[in-house]
Amino acid sequence: MNRFYSLSHSSIDFHFKQTPRDFVVEEVPLYEFCGEGEHLVLFVRKKGISTLELVSMIARYLGIKNKEIGYAGLKDKHAMTKQYISLHRKFEQMMDAFEHEDVKILSKTYHNNKIRVGHLSGNKFYIKLKKVNPTSALKIDEALKNIAAYGMPNYFGYQRFGTDGNNHIDGQKIARGEKRERNPKVRELLISAYQSHLFNLWLSRRLEINSLIEKFAPHELENLLNIPKEEIAKMKAQKHPFKLISGDIMEHYPYGRLFEFCGDEHDMSRFLERDVSVTGLLCGKKVKHASGVAREIEKDFDDTIDEDGSRRYAWVFPKDIDGRYKDEEAQYELNFYLPKGCYATVLIEEIAKREIRE
Repeated sequence: MNRFYSLSHSSIDFHFKQTPRDFVVEEVPLYEFCGEGEHLVLFVRKKGISTLELVSMIARYLGIKNKEIGYAGLKDKHAMTKQYISLHRKFEQMMDAFEHEDVKILSKTYHNNKIRVGHLSGNKFYIKLKKVNPTSALKIDEALKNIAAYGMPNYFGYQRFGTDGNNHIDGQKIARGEKRERNPKVRELLISAYQSHLFNLWLSRRLEINSLIEKFAPHELENLLNIPKEEIAKMKAQKHPFKLISGDIMEHYPYGRLFEFCGDEHDMSRFLERDVSVTGLLCGKKVKHASGVAREIEKDFDDTIDEDGSRRYAWVFPKDIDGRYKDEEAQYELNFYLPKGCYATVLIEEIAKREIRE
């Protein structure tokens, strides 16, 4: 898809590729482990190995089933990653003797419960950009300042759509009953890719509307956007670069209840203060839809499918952003934290204002 970006600068030329040397991820747990209990919690560093490959490797070593090993999230294969896994404490002695050239157990503790998928706060990232000239470095500095101040769009990254980027096409056919998939896990993966694709299209459209709001007067936009002039004036007056529309579904940030945006200035202020954020639709059953003008836009990216839907933050707020330019090496290093479910590659693409998949 041709994506709209939130930042106003021209595209930046640099080289980025996911490798263990240039892409480092550290998982941040949802809670502190209590230090006692029947579950052994290992903090593991792995290189060039996916989470599922790590789980299978350890399961084979211990002679147990994969499902007996707990983990909070799937980490990139083409990276150096640090994450927590859990297993029964009775395997502690065997794990003390575990060795693999691309896996290192950094620390261990204990907990009363098994780690479950989703039991993480987010991830810390270290990323290295190469072939960066001084002019590009200054543009990256400004882009990071903008993201630190206002946040960024929460697109699904290219990893969501498979090696060829077309998983959503099969997902659409399966969701509409035009194709069968017997494997329930594959079926879920493909339908999720379709829901994610529609979300990305909607978010790109909203960013396109934001751009038009910034550039043109209300009377010029009324017919172009098919949005009432009064609504456009309200959007134009907003300080945040993502313009809220009456009927948007908001959510307390970084988690909390959903509620409808009715144009209240207090809610606009809370958005600026990162207390709430706007959400987008993942189509399906049992999901809260936007209303009014916001729903009219949302409908173009909705589909009636026999799967549960949900809402996803459309705008997120990275933290602890730090960037450093190394002139002699023509490299730019950056660190940042993202909440769970967000893609570091999306932040890199926002900076670059182009696709970075290689």
